Amino acid sequence: MRINLTKKDVINSIYMRLGFPKKICENLIEDFLSIILEEIITKKKVKISKFGTFTLRHKKSRIGRNPKTLEKKVITDRNVILFKPSKEFKNYINLND
Repeated sequence: MRINLTKKDVINSIYMRLGFPKKICENLIEDFLSIILEEIITKKKVKISKFGTFTLRHKKSRIGRNPKTLEKKVITDRNVILFKPSKEFKNYINLND
């Protein structure tokens, strides 16, 4: 079963741990995410120590196929964000299985 973590969940978690007002927690999360997005757009790469690296990569257009109908279609060129976790993050995840 898949459970999504929402911004509201993160805001409530920060509120419960730190005791800051919810509006301040919301502003904190919004600012954090906007800083990451701006850095990815301008510098194409964001590295967060002990967490991982976000990288912006350009994918060229290509021909794709609908597996059900076998209809061929052009997939337009686009930018995608890749995430590579750090060694510390991987080790932490593997210790807590």
